[in-house]
Formats: sequence, C-alpha cells, structure tokens
Amino acid sequence: MSHAQSSGAAEEFSEHGLTRPLTGAGRMAVIAIALCFSSYQLVVAAFHPLSSLVMRSLHVGFLLLLIFMLYPATRAGARHGRIAGPDWVLALTAFSLSFYQWIFEADLIQRAGDPTTLDIAVGCTLILMLFEAARRVMGLALPLVCLSFLAYGLFGQYLPGDLAHRGYAFSQIVDQLAFGTEGIYGIPTLVSATYIFLFILFGAFLEHAGMINLFNSLALGLVGHTKGGAAKVSVITSGLMGTISGSGVANVLTTGQFTIPLMKRFGYSGVFAGAVEATASMGGQIMPPVMGAVAFIMAENLNVPYAEIVKAAAIPAILYYVTAFWMTHLEAGRKNLVGLPKAECPNPWKALSERWYLILPLAGLVAMLFSGFTPMYSGMVGLSLTAILILGAAVAAGMSSIAFRYVFWLAIGLAAATFAKWGIWVIIALIVALAAICLSVKGGTKTLHTMKESLVDGAKQALPVGIACAIVGVIIGILTLTGAASSFAGYILRVGESSLFLSLLLTMLVCLVLGMGIPTIPNYIITSSIAAPALLQLGVPLIVSHMFVFYFGIMADLTPPVALAAFAASSIAKESAMKIGVKAVQIAIAGFVVPYMAVYDPHLMLQGDITVASVCYIVTKALIAISLWGAAAIGYLKSPINRFERIFAAVAAFMLVAALPLTDEIGFAMSGLFYAWHWWRTRQT
Repeated sequence: MSHAQSSGAAEEFSEHGLTRPLTGAGRMAVIAIALCFSSYQLVVAAFHPLSSLVMRSLHVGFLLLLIFMLYPATRAGARHGRIAGPDWVLALTAFSLSFYQWIFEADLIQRAGDPTTLDIAVGCTLILMLFEAARRVMGLALPLVCLSFLAYGLFGQYLPGDLAHRGYAFSQIVDQLAFGTEGIYGIPTLVSATYIFLFILFGAFLEHAGMINLFNSLALGLVGHTKGGAAKVSVITSGLMGTISGSGVANVLTTGQFTIPLMKRFGYSGVFAGAVEATASMGGQIMPPVMGAVAFIMAENLNVPYAEIVKAAAIPAILYYVTAFWMTHLEAGRKNLVGLPKAECPNPWKALSERWYLILPLAGLVAMLFSGFTPMYSGMVGLSLTAILILGAAVAAGMSSIAFRYVFWLAIGLAAATFAKWGIWVIIALIVALAAICLSVKGGTKTLHTMKESLVDGAKQALPVGIACAIVGVIIGILTLTGAASSFAGYILRVGESSLFLSLLLTMLVCLVLGMGIPTIPNYIITSSIAAPALLQLGVPLIVSHMFVFYFGIMADLTPPVALAAFAASSIAKESAMKIGVKAVQIAIAGFVVPYMAVYDPHLMLQGDITVASVCYIVTKALIAISLWGAAAIGYLKSPINRFERIFAAVAAFMLVAALPLTDEIGFAMSGLFYAWHWWRTRQT
C-alpha cells in the first residue's frame, strides 16, 4: 500500500471531529498557539507558578481556543482552508474568559456560593462553549449525556419518588459547574492539565523520533518469519505502541497502516486482520507504563501512587496480549499460513543498535514511577530525557569520528540521567546548549523541526482528551450536588446481596452501553462514581473495583454495534466494521474474562496478601483457560478439532474461571483430559 493510499484510508475514519485543512495565516496561527499551549504546560509542570484553579482554567481556555480554530461547526466547514469569522470570535472569547478565574481569583474565593450576575454570565458562556467544543470534537453522544445530567440538576425536583432531589437554584448550579473544583475544573481537568498532557507530549516526541519504525523492525525481526508472522507482528507492534500511547484508535490508524495490509498479503482474511489490529491496539490503554488517561484519573481519585495502578494492570495486560498472540497462532495453523521470508525481515538487533537511545526514556520513566516519584515529575524528566537524547543523537551524527560520536552520545545519556536529580534549570540549560549546537551540524535543523512538530502534535492530540475531561465535570458536579449516584449504587448493592456475579454483570452492561456513545474517560468517571463504590461495599478491593469498570469501558470500543476501534480498522481493511467487531470480541476474550477473575481472586492484580505461589496459581489458571478458549473459538489446536471438542474445551475453560467450590478441580481435570485426548488423536493421525 502506498503512502497516499494509507493516508486516504485513515482519513475515511475519524475518531474525533474533522479538522480544517488550514493554510496560510490560519495554519501559522494554529502552530504558534499549539507551541504556546505546550510551552505553558511545560512551564506549569516545571515551576508551578499558578494556583491550581487558575492553572486548570487556562488549560481549558487553550483547549477551547484551539478547538474552535481547528474544528469547524459543520462538516462542510472542514472543506475550507481558513478559519471562519464566527469561530475566531468564539476562540478568542473563550480564551479571554479563561482569565476570569485568574483576574478575580481572590473575589471568587470570598463570594464562593454567592455568585454575582457577572459570574453567572461568564459561567453560562463558558459552559455553553464547552458543550459546543465537545460536540465538534466528540460528536453528539457525550454532550447529550452531559446535558441529560444538567437537565436533572435543573429540573430533577419534578421527578417522581426516589428519583427526585430537593431542587437547586440556577445560580447554585452554575457556580458549582463553572467556578468550583467539583465541576468542569474538577479532578479530570486537573489530571488532563498535569499528567496527561505531559505523557501525550512524551509519546509524540518518541513517535516523531522514529519509535514506531523501531517497534515495527523489532516485531518483524523477532516473529515475522514464524508461522502466521504477519499477525504476530501486529500484536507485538501494537503492544509496544501501547507502552507510549494510551489511545487505542490512534494505534489502529498508525500501526494498522502497515500491519493490516501485511496480514492480508500473507493469507489472513480482511476481517481477521482488522480484528487482530483493533484488539491489539485497544490493549494499549491497559499496557503500562503509559496507560490511557483513565489510569492517571484513577490514581488521583483513589489517592494512590500511579505505580500501584501500573502494578495492578501489569498481569492482566500481559494476559490480554498473550490471548491475541495465541489466537493469531491458532488461526495461522488452521489456515496453514506461513511467515515472511527471512530475507525480508529486518535484523532486530541492528535496528535496536541504531535507535537504542529511544528505549532509555521509557526505561527511565518506569524506574522513576516505581521508585516513588510522582507521575508529573517522572513525565517531566522522561520528556526532558527524550529531548536531550534526540538532540544529542543529532549532534553526535554530525561528528566525523565514530568513536568520539559514541563517547559523546553516551556522555549525553549519563548526563541527562544524572542531571534529572539536580534540578530543572540544569536540564533546560543542557537542552538549550544542544539545540544551539544542532544549528551548526548536518541534519541538526531537521531535528529541531521534528521537535517543533512534536510540540505542535502533542497539543493537538491533547484536545480530545482534555475536552472530554472538562465536559465530564458537568456530570461530576451534578452527581456531587444532588447525590444522585447513591440511587444506582443502592440498586447494585441490593442485587449484590443475592449475587455478586449479577452485580458485576449489571455493571459490565452499563459500561458497555455507555461506551457505545462516549469515550473511555467519561465512561470510567460515570461508572466509577456510581458502581465502583457499590462493588467496594460488596467486598471487591478498591483498585480491583475501579479496574473492573475501566476495562469494560475499554472493551466497549471493541464491542458492536458502536466499536470505534473496529470502525478504524475497517477503514484500512475495507471490510464490514460489524464483522470486525464480532471477531475482535472473540480474539479479546481475556479482556472480558480477566476482570471477573480478578474480582474473585485479587491476586491476579497483585492485590491483597500475595505470595509467589498464589500469583503463579492464578496466572497458570488464566493461561490454561486462555489456551482452551482459543482452541474452542478457532477450532484448531495442533490439528482441527470438532464441535464436541470445542464445546468441551470451552466448558473446561469456564470451570477454571467460575470461582465456585470444586470448579478449579473440575476445570483442571477437564483440561487435562482434553489435552491428553488431543495429543493421542493427533499422534494417531
């Protein structure tokens, strides 16, 4: 597939609203503002010059400014290469109003709960603009969900029975949403303005530096020549991409341009190829260390170190990718698919030796997170280290002596790692010095341009996440004000008194239904506000209960009828999105089963009084169940298996997951019988 064809395929699907193809002054203005946005976030992260509310307000102001400039009000507007006059007015007005919190900060604190007419006017304007910006970027579903909560806050006193609340004044609701820390400037916006933006920038820098090519080369070199290697390359590449990018759909549209045509070329059907890519890419949101934005919000909500969230996600993420890998292996066996010729596969060690410095920031990030540093500080140092290494590599490449180049290069890496402990000013000085040297070496200017593009793209990539975090504050504000979350939580508790499984099933269905229309972030925030506290009262550990709703919010992007990842893969595979979605659910079975296993045995998420033996036991059970489900779903193990054998394997797998008395023993016995029978039968043939 040519570059033009692949670009066109991606353009057929847009996870978010269509942007204008800006040219001339409009394009330069967007680039300048995006650079200012990224610079502002870096200054805030490094020096904390503003109060928390002011910092959040300006973050939302930048979001609205760029959204109204980039995203037109209608699809027809996406065909014009200039910013319409009304959008300029909206953009500048929104950005100007974001300074209201800064200018009148002391006054707003003094009159908290008693807003003036001007406060109400500013608050209403900002809320309306937020809804319009969210509509342009996210579509109608999320704004309509938020609008329904807002309507409940305004008119809920007229509802019958327990659904009604006591009634709240219009000014009280506006004050709650627009000026406090439990509305649009709540925890999600705080996390967006701190951790999330830094990690999005971190991923953008690594992508522009060539991390995707490195991942592709590693995957191709390691497994490309094996049976069904093309699909295994997709799983590994998407899994590696998940370590630096938390957006599943974005992963489909980047790695999928390469892997889906490759899979089709070597015999996989378009449906299976699209499903593998969609499944593997969605796992990026649960793949440490840079998980989806939800993980940062979860850490802030639960007031636990981010490393604890990463620790809980590690084994389920590995099992998820083991499942996808196993499914591709069985499908390749069933269809007798070969790998790529060894000569066409790159040498993975050569690729690693040429770009191994790109691995250092990721390794440093993981080390810092697990050493007790905050995600914000770890992200800042990781981002700085990335910039230093990219600039250092450009400077070293411009030197004539190979030996001196590597000595210089190693010195840069060690200096960056050491200076990370000494303070931000030393890091800034090192970056500025390297950037100045780049101006005088061959290829240095191109490297500086790449860094500029990374800052611009990072700001643009932050828009959908940021606006979702801001508008979901409407839901948080109303739930906090009215206490409405307790009603649904009470229902889950009543169901859970008779059956914890039914409570889990109900919670899963709510997550999947919500996920049909809204992204993972608001989905998690809504369900964690309502269902997670109820699951906690039913005895589910705190992190496990939040992980449960988090995972099914992610699975909603794979589950038809509204499966964004499947639609993204469909645009490249040229197959039905519904068929891809159905097949993806089959491939991603671990994503549906592991959360239930973790509830009944929290050791799977390294929670509770864990021992090496207990963790090995539950992981072994999960791996055997996954292997059986794969065989049952694909109809193949070492050779084709018949319908009765598939049913037997599926029942054995279910027994290993059921967590009822004697089910483990029955499951192990059935799995042993199944494998023994299959080995004997294949030996006979």
